[in-house]
Amino acid sequence: MNDSMQAFFLGILQGITEFLPISSSAHLIVLPRLLGWEALGLTFDVLVHGGTLLALVIYFRQQWKEIGKQLLRFVMNPSVAPQSGLLGALVVGTLPAILVGGLFEGFIEDHLRTPGVTVITLPLFGLLLGWADHQGSQSRGLESIRLRDGLLVGLAQALALIPGVSRSGVTITVILMLGLNRADAARFSFLLGTPVIALATISRLYPLLGSSSNEMGSFLTLLVGVIFSFVSGLLCIKYLLQFLQARTYLPFVVYRLLLAAFIFALLVL
Repeated sequence: MNDSMQAFFLGILQGITEFLPISSSAHLIVLPRLLGWEALGLTFDVLVHGGTLLALVIYFRQQWKEIGKQLLRFVMNPSVAPQSGLLGALVVGTLPAILVGGLFEGFIEDHLRTPGVTVITLPLFGLLLGWADHQGSQSRGLESIRLRDGLLVGLAQALALIPGVSRSGVTITVILMLGLNRADAARFSFLLGTPVIALATISRLYPLLGSSSNEMGSFLTLLVGVIFSFVSGLLCIKYLLQFLQARTYLPFVVYRLLLAAFIFALLVL
């Protein structure tokens, strides 16, 4: 299978698994090895987030428009506090992932990006998600988000650099523990992830812009992944939020356990 076709399938996979709390990185590590594909590497993993980033911006465009207005008003007049705590929560929640990513990205890429790590992280953080889903009070909405909430969820988001943890999974877990309802937990997770995904995409895309003609072929392959991750991501956001209006996160917990068992079987057989 050529790289473009591989990018097509992995782009769709990325768009779906980025937003479901089942770890996109675990799937992007395991599937190429299972099918005998040559790994497209961390650059592909991060850049296909560009497609999911676009899906986030478009789906939540009204929220981002309001957040942008609040930010502009605050910059023009710092003495006037933002009307909602969401802006401050997003700012403080973004910082831990940036700091941890800057310090430990190389170590994670060299030592933790393996199927063996996902065998541990998939079930561990899956069970934590199930516990939070069961124990959370579901009594708060997105409008109640405050600075403290953003900091706690941001610290959890930093763990998502480890494959198998799942950025959406670990942040939703903490948000549920803070008492938000299931659908708004997903919404806040997606909003909080947007700046981190944007910065990661930009940092990986910039070196490619001055690449050689041979590397530009790789860039075109990445573009295929970005396009299809966008389409599948946009659909996934829409239907996941509808799903969570009446259902729990239990199916995703079960899936994580089954996936971990499957990966473990592949490693030992």
